[in-house]
Amino acid sequence: MKQVHGEKLLASLGDKVKELRGRLTPDAPMDRVTWFRAGGLAELMFQPHDADDLVAFLQMLPEEVPVMVAGVGSNLLVRDGGIRGVVIRLSAKGFGDVELVSETKVKAGAICPDKNLAAMTLDHGIGGFAFYYGIPGTIGGALRMNAGANGGETRERVVEVHAVDRKGNTHVLSNADMGYSYRHSSASRDLIFTHAVFEGYPEDKAKIRADMDAVRQHRETVQPIREKTGGSTFKNPEGHSAWKLIDEAGCRGMMIGSAQMSPMHCNFMINTGQASGYELEYLGETVRQRVFETSGIPLEWEIKRLGNFMPGYEVKEYLGELTA
Repeated sequence: MKQVHGEKLLASLGDKVKELRGRLTPDAPMDRVTWFRAGGLAELMFQPHDADDLVAFLQMLPEEVPVMVAGVGSNLLVRDGGIRGVVIRLSAKGFGDVELVSETKVKAGAICPDKNLAAMTLDHGIGGFAFYYGIPGTIGGALRMNAGANGGETRERVVEVHAVDRKGNTHVLSNADMGYSYRHSSASRDLIFTHAVFEGYPEDKAKIRADMDAVRQHRETVQPIREKTGGSTFKNPEGHSAWKLIDEAGCRGMMIGSAQMSPMHCNFMINTGQASGYELEYLGETVRQRVFETSGIPLEWEIKRLGNFMPGYEVKEYLGELTA
């Protein structure tokens, strides 16, 4: 399962990498990054020191080398054959701050945990962010997928998003530029978000705290937050709840190897032991098939799946909804 490409790719970059202040790791194990604790190796991982370091690296990296961002790996499923090219993992030191911009505006780095943004706005009496307390990811991921929970969504709070493209050029995107819809942004996939400005509204701290407590209690009661999971596996189809469709299809608690649809919340896929990326993705596609066969409703993955399959362990995407 191991790769041997990382050192070669690193060497191909030459002496220019010595100018970088971040960390370069060839053949980096992604099972240490993802919350599923599964998956192969990243050919090369780069942890930039700050935004300028990220720009310098992208400007020296050949355009043909693929690049992706891992964040904290909360909703990421990496296949066992690993990831070719470079995985960017932003550092908490360079991209994790959250600060007050005005009485109702805050700036948060892309790797800042959603929960930290919620806590900071509570401290300053800024409403509209309590829902972030229940999302186990970072601001970068929330910006990319329009993360939401408990009736709130990212698009309701975004003022502007700062990003770097594949060539190392910087961009500032407005809320409209992000092209938000349900659990989706149409912003270019090659943009790496570095930070964003959000706006809320004045609100009593006691009210904010009560809302956050309700979010926390809900998560602890109905979600398997202490398991190796990627959060919600599938998006809610319009007019339906994914978990209800999964339950009605008889998939609550379903297992393939050590991968399981949680008995507590059946739209959460969990690694009960040493599940492989193959077992997790195969389980997900099996659930998609069962749901479509019983309800006629297609489920879309919310978890991001990346990398290559191991030979002989490919998972075919269920396409019943396209041929029915």
